[in-house]
Amino acid sequence: MFSDPLFAFAAIACLVVLAILLFGIGTFAKGGEFNKRNANKIMRWRLGVQFVAVIAIVAFAWLRARGN
Repeated sequence: MFSDPLFAFAAIACLVVLAILLFGIGTFAKGGEFNKRNANKIMRWRLGVQFVAVIAIVAFAWLRARGN
């Protein structure tokens, strides 16, 4: 499983989602002008990367179930 490139891609995508989420929470907690300007942009980035991660996870599970 760990040698599968799709699994590695899905795992990296999940870590990127986590990093963006933690960055967004940090800027939200700090507040200020940066948060006002970029909170929505950070949320959109997280949603986009999360979509890619979910598609990769589903594709990995589907391919694993088929025996590939």
